Formats: sequence, structure tokens, C-alpha cells
Amino acid sequence: MAFSNAGGGPQINVTPLIDVLLTLIIVFMVVVSMDKQQGETAQIPQPDAKRDSAPTPARTIVIQVVWSNKNSDPTVKINQEDVPWQNLEMRLAEIYLKRAEKVAFVRGDSDVDFQFVADVIDAAHHAGVQRIGLLTEGRKVEGE
Repeated sequence: MAFSNAGGGPQINVTPLIDVLLTLIIVFMVVVSMDKQQGETAQIPQPDAKRDSAPTPARTIVIQVVWSNKNSDPTVKINQEDVPWQNLEMRLAEIYLKRAEKVAFVRGDSDVDFQFVADVIDAAHHAGVQRIGLLTEGRKVEGE
């Protein structure tokens, strides 16, 4: 290190220190880039192959009102399961008894009278469903 006596007192020349510092930074950058293993290794838990997991029940409940034929009342399905009209409220009460989310969706065919959809909504409310959404078919554009 060189000292300069000009200007009233000794001053340290820091230029060589900066050169050493920059050289060390470059060396560390080169050493880090040469490391083949980037990051930490993680152990991810694997599912137990012995345990057969039962399929989880669907969280979304969709009640469908579908025409089976034009001469009779439409049929009702809860997530693709056929349910008689007489047992609809009881079946919904069984489903929503164990659930925290009391939400259902109702989908009706385009040519079903709304009275049938209203009956399904009424039965769902009596069974304990708090929120009901209506599902519609998406817009169909000619030529698709």
C-alpha cells in the first residue's frame, strides 16, 4: 500500500484493494458456475404402494333434470346417479348431512319445464342446501 503525504496527512491508496476484491468476486463466480449440483436435494414422500386408496367422493354436487322420454316426467340424477323424485330430498339430506359446504348446482335440459327445476331447487333447500347455482349450456356457434 502506498501512502501519499500531499494534502496535510497520510492517505491510503485503495486502488490495489479494489483490484483484489474484484478478482475474488470473479473467482467465486467461476467456482459456483462449475458446481454440477445446483440447489439442495429434496426427499419427496412417495405414496404407499400397499395401501389401496378409495376414490374420494366428488366435492361438486350437480343435480341434473333430464328428459328420458316426452310422455313422462323428466328423470333426476345426482352426479350421474339416478334418483327417483320421491327420494330426492332424502338422498340430498344424506349427502349434505356430512358436508361443511352446502352448495349444489342444478342443470336442466333446454326443453325441460322450469317447474321441474324449481321442484329440485325446493327439495334441495328442504334438504339443507344453502346455496344453489344454475348451470347452463355454453353458447353454440354454427359451424363448430
